[in-house]
Amino acid sequence: MARLALLSVSNKTGLIDLARSLVEEFNFDLISSGGTAKAIKEAGIPVTKVSDYTGSPEILGGRVKTLHPRIHGGILARKDFPQDITDLENNQIRPIDLVVVNLYPFEETIAKPGVTLPEAIEQIDIGGPAMLRASSKNFAHLTVLCDPDQYEEYLQELRQHNGEASLEFRQKCALKGFLHTASYDQAIASYLMKAQDGESLPQQYSISGKLLQSLRYGENPHQAAAWYETGSTPTGWAAASKLQGKELSYNNLVDLEAARRIISEFTDTPAAAILKHTNPCGVAVGDSLKEAYEKAFNADAVSAFGGIVALNRPIDEATATELTKTFLECVVAPGCEGDAQAILTAKSKVRVLILPDLTSGPKETVKAIAGGLLVQAADDAISDTSKWQVVTERQPTQSELAELLFAWKVCKHVKSNAIVVSRDRTTLGVGAGQMNRVGSTKIALEQAGDNAKGGFLASDGFFPFDDSVRAAAEAGITAIVQPGGSLRDKDSIKAANELGLVMVLTGVRHFLH
Repeated sequence: MARLALLSVSNKTGLIDLARSLVEEFNFDLISSGGTAKAIKEAGIPVTKVSDYTGSPEILGGRVKTLHPRIHGGILARKDFPQDITDLENNQIRPIDLVVVNLYPFEETIAKPGVTLPEAIEQIDIGGPAMLRASSKNFAHLTVLCDPDQYEEYLQELRQHNGEASLEFRQKCALKGFLHTASYDQAIASYLMKAQDGESLPQQYSISGKLLQSLRYGENPHQAAAWYETGSTPTGWAAASKLQGKELSYNNLVDLEAARRIISEFTDTPAAAILKHTNPCGVAVGDSLKEAYEKAFNADAVSAFGGIVALNRPIDEATATELTKTFLECVVAPGCEGDAQAILTAKSKVRVLILPDLTSGPKETVKAIAGGLLVQAADDAISDTSKWQVVTERQPTQSELAELLFAWKVCKHVKSNAIVVSRDRTTLGVGAGQMNRVGSTKIALEQAGDNAKGGFLASDGFFPFDDSVRAAAEAGITAIVQPGGSLRDKDSIKAANELGLVMVLTGVRHFLH
């Protein structure tokens, strides 16, 4: 007796070739539903509609097609259980040997602009996940395929094992089936959470992703690593195009994301950011992209060697020429002109990526801890100088406020404790990740050197004592921006007044751990 295969797919890639091979090469009978049955029949391949096989018509506009005992009994039957076989015979049910199912395009639908909630709801598959879960559960007795990429591998299994798929292969396919339904349900849950008002973070939180690329290793060679893509439509770095260079590493991707976050702070004027180990060593804005990059590079040319560069304008010929003058790991920009691309090939090992939208990123950050996850909303608060409080006798000019805003935006992306010294919209010194704030202050001021005179200083957290303020004044700093909120704020303010500094409190802290 011919074996039975059930085919019901939304994505019809490879469907006809698979169906033809099943019938002509391996003597399968096919049952199918809706558009899948129509496509197979139009290709001249014999197929029985599910409604004819079950004796029950499709109802509710197609919402109910495969939810029937003749379908699920055939999927879930254990061929080595006599009672199961008896139940099949008594109910005229054929055991199903192969289930080929992929699901309604829910994620593709919600990615379209202007999609309404009712439209999204109609793309929530019910029968498909039910069949996927049932057949994945019963992998000991049948094969389930949920991805067109599996079709040829399945056919090779049949050719190599006398028309049978190995248990190892069936179990591998079952795992993929469960992962597919888990990802699908996660996408629906995430969409519905965003579609309704309520708490900013849900009562339950889960993450799913599809392997995009295995990486050589993680932060160190002894750590395995991989890159997973979330969603069915590539976004973010998964959607970036690489013009040249080697494969991206784990550390490259971590640094690139940090660079993207910094450069997305600057949209109104050409800007450049150079990073090492997720911390900026040079950030600047300029009248041209070339000027911005040169200023950022000269801010700390030693650290810029082997760095990650982010640019907020398409790479032009002049900027490309400057980029080739030193060794860089990666360059990312929203575009690249033809002449510039030709120039960059002189440094063929440099990874050059194009990410048209540098400003879109995740709305949450997630960290794994023993026994769970930590989830927080992204630190995407927009800096508004009109809400800042000037607490010193000396008042800032509009130009000084603009410079303080620049330093504050950069400081937000430096590992705590963070201090940034700047002038002329260019970083002069960056103190990152020290165990005390005065330590970070000293590092930033020492790096700035004589250039600190007339400069501006930003601190990501409040000053617990007035020592950092006094050190800044001694180095020649003219204005300070910090969150405020310390019990000793009055000491820092008093020191600023005594030393003739401007001090502005933002009321917002930007710790980054």
